[in-house]
Amino acid sequence: MKKRSHVFVATVVFAVALLSAGCAKKTAKVTPPAPPAPTAPTATLAANPTVIQQGQQSQLTWSTSNATEIQIAGLGTLPASGSRSVTPGSSTTYVLTANGPGGNADASARVTVNTVTASAAPAPGPTEEDLFRKNVKDVFFDYDKFNIRPNEEPVAQQDVAFLSQHPDIKVLIEGHCDDRGSEEYNLALGTNRAEAVKKELQQDGVAADRIQTISYGKEKPFCTQDDEQCWQQNRVDHFSIQH
Repeated sequence: MKKRSHVFVATVVFAVALLSAGCAKKTAKVTPPAPPAPTAPTATLAANPTVIQQGQQSQLTWSTSNATEIQIAGLGTLPASGSRSVTPGSSTTYVLTANGPGGNADASARVTVNTVTASAAPAPGPTEEDLFRKNVKDVFFDYDKFNIRPNEEPVAQQDVAFLSQHPDIKVLIEGHCDDRGSEEYNLALGTNRAEAVKKELQQDGVAADRIQTISYGKEKPFCTQDDEQCWQQNRVDHFSIQH
């Protein structure tokens, strides 16, 4: 009877042990979560103004985030944000690179440079001698006369007006005649014609020391045909500048 009791107890203990082992739960190992990935950098770059004339400046302005190294080609390493004046000699695209643990980002801005073209030099204006030839007209005379004809008075007045506006010009009045008559006679007639116009100029305000006269008589004809039309061209007071 005692032996059975021991066997029973051992059996119960064994059963309890098996039951306890079957009910036991395994404890799972806890793995910590992976750290978040680094945030990728961002970058912006702008130029103002974007179009300039050669020699002018443009302002670059940039901003970045999540970057540890910021560079603009040609400008070197820069702070995370800021601005910088640039004076490109030609059209240039500026590129900003932002590097960080999360990768890199680029931004660009272009500045267009318009070349300054040298303005064409103005054409030289007419010289005083050009103006003189254009505005001072010869005075013509009737045959064997040295008084100024009424229809030649406006011409003489135009000559006065020009000389008054150009006080530095000194004038030579050449008295000419056609080839009729003696050489001595025509030299005297040419002198009278030149002096008549000189007097007219003086009376209207042209200083005497600006006027010189000479007579060529019939020595230097402007026309050599033997007719009235040609003779008329030689009965003249011709003006030239004294040099």
